[in-house]
Amino acid sequence: MNFFLHRSPFWLQWLLSDYTWRINTPEKVIYLTFDDGPIPQVTEEVIKTLDAYQAKATFFCIGDNIRKHPTIFQELKKQGHSIGNHTFNHLNGWKTDTETYIDNFYRCQDIMETETNLFRPPYGRIRKAQFERLPSNTRVIMWDVLTGDFSPKIKPDKALGKSKLLCRPGTILLLHDSIKAHKSMSYILPGLLDYFSERAYRFEGLPML
Repeated sequence: MNFFLHRSPFWLQWLLSDYTWRINTPEKVIYLTFDDGPIPQVTEEVIKTLDAYQAKATFFCIGDNIRKHPTIFQELKKQGHSIGNHTFNHLNGWKTDTETYIDNFYRCQDIMETETNLFRPPYGRIRKAQFERLPSNTRVIMWDVLTGDFSPKIKPDKALGKSKLLCRPGTILLLHDSIKAHKSMSYILPGLLDYFSERAYRFEGLPML
C-alpha cells in the first residue's frame, strides 16, 4: 500500500489555520462528515445507519446531486443533519479559475436553500484568491482524520483500525457517501459507531451558522 496520511499533519493545520480542521473540546464528541452526496441507496443507507445509533453528521453536498435527488436531500434536513456546500460540480480549486469557482460555490448555495456557512472544497484544494472571495462568514471545513474509504488501495479493516486509533475528542472525520467509496464506507461507519458509542462518545453535526 502506498503511504497515506490518515491524520492531517500539525504543520499543515498550523499553516492553513484559517480553515477548521478539528473542534477544540474536551468532550467526547466526534464530528462525522460525508462528502459528495446526496445519491440514492448510498446516502439513504448512511441516514438509516446513523439513525440506528441516534448519531448526527454533516453532509457536504454537491449541488448537481441535490438537483438530481431533492427528496434525499430533504430527508437529510428532516433528520436533523447539518448541511454544507461542496460546490455545484465538485470543482478542484487548483485547476479552476477563481471566477468559475466562486460562481460554482454560489450555484450550490442557491440550490441548497439552507442557511449554512459550512464549506468543504472538493479534494481539500482551494487557492488563496478563491478563499478570499467566499462570503466573510464562511467556515472552510477540512478534516482531522481521513478514513481513506475512497481508495481501493486501503483495505476497509485497515481504514477502520487506523480511524479508531486516531480519533479523539473534537475530531472531524471524513467519509464519503459516494458509489466509489460505498463498499469501504459501509464497513467503516458501523464499526466506528459501535466502537466509540461503547466508549461514551457522541456524534454531532457541525453548527451551520
